[in-house]
Amino acid sequence: MLALSMRFPAGRYHATPWERHVNEGAVAWPPEPWRVLRALLATWHHKVAPLGRYDEDTLQRLIERLSEQLPEYHLPTASHSHTRHYMPQFAPGKTSLVLDAFVAVDRDDPLFMSWPGLDVPEDEIALLDTLLENLGYLGRAESWVDARRETEVPEPNCIPGDRGLDHETGEVFGETVTVFAPVSPIDYASVRARFTSDKKKAKKLRQTLPENLTDALRVETAALRKQGWNQPPAARRGSYLRAVDALRPHRQTTVAKPPTITTACFLVVGKPSPRVENSLRIGELLRLAVMSQSKALFGAESVPPVFSGHGMPGGNNHQHAFYLAVDTTGDGCIDRVVVHVPAGMDAEQQRVLERVRKLWERGGHEWRLILENIGAAAIAGEVGGHARRWQSVTPYLHPWHIKPRLGVEDQIRRECKDRGLPELALIERHETIAPNHRRPIHFQRFRKKRGQRQPDRHGSFWSLTFAEPVDGPLALGFGCHFGLGLYRPVGSG
Repeated sequence: MLALSMRFPAGRYHATPWERHVNEGAVAWPPEPWRVLRALLATWHHKVAPLGRYDEDTLQRLIERLSEQLPEYHLPTASHSHTRHYMPQFAPGKTSLVLDAFVAVDRDDPLFMSWPGLDVPEDEIALLDTLLENLGYLGRAESWVDARRETEVPEPNCIPGDRGLDHETGEVFGETVTVFAPVSPIDYASVRARFTSDKKKAKKLRQTLPENLTDALRVETAALRKQGWNQPPAARRGSYLRAVDALRPHRQTTVAKPPTITTACFLVVGKPSPRVENSLRIGELLRLAVMSQSKALFGAESVPPVFSGHGMPGGNNHQHAFYLAVDTTGDGCIDRVVVHVPAGMDAEQQRVLERVRKLWERGGHEWRLILENIGAAAIAGEVGGHARRWQSVTPYLHPWHIKPRLGVEDQIRRECKDRGLPELALIERHETIAPNHRRPIHFQRFRKKRGQRQPDRHGSFWSLTFAEPVDGPLALGFGCHFGLGLYRPVGSG
């Protein structure tokens, strides 16, 4: 089998059928074998023959081989369209309406053309590949084409035949279209012999009836019309069955994808307001509240992994929930809490967060939570921005033990790389952060849960500058899912 694919980078195929006027708005679809072979011959003369890599005999054998049978097509989704132009005439101020008809196709959706059962020798294949590589357009000059040979093709949907209707059952198989194809070399010899048997006619027709089929395909259309041919003598009409709606406009249906819900933001109400230094404890209480409502809704054994962090697939790269405390006013008090789930939440999981009403701690401390919004990460406010530079809000505790080649900066870079973040262009350490020049020692740094392996018991503050902007919330290091190692954006973009 020999098969070709053709893509039209301009999204249009222009080709007026034989015996049709341009202003009829007709387009030859599928691309006719006659037109394809003539395009290959034109490419040979303009681009390939000057290279001197192939001889004329190889070209003639290839063209004659492709003329022996009608190809099959797999046509892409297409529609018949046109534009109208008023072209200037010779007389000043006069114009003439011209239709520019074309088949509109997707730029990336190829048309396939195949000759089943056709075996082509290697030297002809090499020539064909070179011709296709240099083929710039097919049809009119604005019909840019990217053509290449293929080894596999989809099922044909446009095949030779003229039985478009089953007269007994009424079943419609397709519509019949007529295309021009070259005759076989044997048939051309017969046609030529018939027309040149008359010596007077032979002399007149010699220019349009060369000795071989390949030369006959080279004859200019103007020369054929001048001699009065109603169709090229080296061409035949072939019937193809094409889908009834092959050129019918198709309405595009766009399925709107709902936005990914990753984040819920709550207003914290209560006296006294929790301090930023207690961000870790507030994060732990927020997780307890979410877990409590998850168990009430799904059962103790069916808590969603995105909330518990247990049972997530391997390599999830921190896609489960972050429970973050946020100071949006800069007064050192926590006024918002955020649940951020990078993996996203379905409707049932969102219901869990809608049921969260308060944070409660032994000893009588209780804060009411008011759900402000559920949506994309941008609703996280102070920590949900988009920026290259990020500044510590809570201490960063490195998650691995310090080694000669695994210092704190190395661990920060490693974490960012593991999460697929852009490369870090600059890392700067800070002794204190605003407000009030707080140090890491001022913050709660130890989980309530016993038995936690904690390589870093002191913490540090950093500003991180990435090569490209990243989206928040951004939290790194030990305890990052409970509010430690939290960063805020500095500037934007």
